[in-house]
Amino acid sequence: MKRWRLLLPLVSVLLFAGLVTAPSVGSSATIPASQPCDNASTTSYHHVVWIMLENVGYSVIGSPSAPYLNSLADSCGLATNYLAISHPSLPNYIALTSGSTQGITNDGEPSTHVLKVPSLFSELDGNWRTYAESMPSPCDRVTSGNYAARHNPAVYYVPITAACKRDDVPLTSPLNLSAGFTMFVPNICDDMHSCPVSVGDNWLHRYVPLIIKSPQYQSGSLVLFITFDENDNDATNQVPTIVIAPSVPPGARSAVAFTHYSLLLTTETLLNVAPLGGAKTASSMIGPFQL
Repeated sequence: MKRWRLLLPLVSVLLFAGLVTAPSVGSSATIPASQPCDNASTTSYHHVVWIMLENVGYSVIGSPSAPYLNSLADSCGLATNYLAISHPSLPNYIALTSGSTQGITNDGEPSTHVLKVPSLFSELDGNWRTYAESMPSPCDRVTSGNYAARHNPAVYYVPITAACKRDDVPLTSPLNLSAGFTMFVPNICDDMHSCPVSVGDNWLHRYVPLIIKSPQYQSGSLVLFITFDENDNDATNQVPTIVIAPSVPPGARSAVAFTHYSLLLTTETLLNVAPLGGAKTASSMIGPFQL
C-alpha cells in the first residue's frame, strides 16, 4: 500500500530502537477487518468466496437494519445493476453454479431434481468447499430445521456425489479457506429468509471479519462476494452484490449490467476453468472492480 512507503523511515527508526518487531520473511502487513479494501496491488486471486443471502433486494442498500452490510458496500465495491436470474430460490443457485437453471422452476428437494450436468464444483475437481450452517451431516440432501437443501446447490449434482460427502460440510470454526472456491450457506434465519435483515447483518458481522483475517485474504489471494439469490419485492429482480478484495478501490461502484452468470464467469476466470452456459456471454466483474 502506498501509505506504507511513507512510513518506512519511521519504521526503520523504531526497529533500531527495538520498539517494534520486524515481520518474518514472506509476511505482509495486516489488513484490518474495518478497512478490507484499499486499492492495493495483488499478484493474483486464486481463492474465491461467496456468501449467499436470501430474498432481500437492492433496497437493503442504505437500510438502517443492515449497518454492517452497508459499511462493506461503502468501503469496498458494489454492483448497482446486478440482477438475479429467476424465482424462486433453487433456479438461481443452480444457475449460479452451472450456468443454467437446468429447467428448474421450483424449490424441489434433490430427490426431485437429479442433475447429471457439469457444474463449477465438477470443474474444480475437489478444489472447493461449502459451509452450510445448521446442516445435520455432510452433503445432507434433506431439508430439516433451519437447514434448506435448496440453498445448498452441491447436493443436487450427481457427478460430484463422492466429493460432496467430503467437501460439503456443516459450518464450524475455525474456518478453512484453503480451497480455490468456498461457498457459505447461512441457515434460513441467518440468511435473512425467515428472520429480520438485522439478524443476517449480525451474522455477516461475525463471519466476514474472520474471512478478512484469514491467511488467504491477508496474503492478497482471496476475493469475497456477498450476494442474494433473488429479490422477492421487485419485478426487476435486482439484488446488491458486494465485492471485497485488497485491490478493490474503496467505495467502488459499477453500473455494468451484471447477473448471477457474471459472478459465475468471474469466479471461473479467476480459478482458471472454462465458463459454463450463460457465463460464456456474461459481463465479467474483474475489470470494473480491479480484481
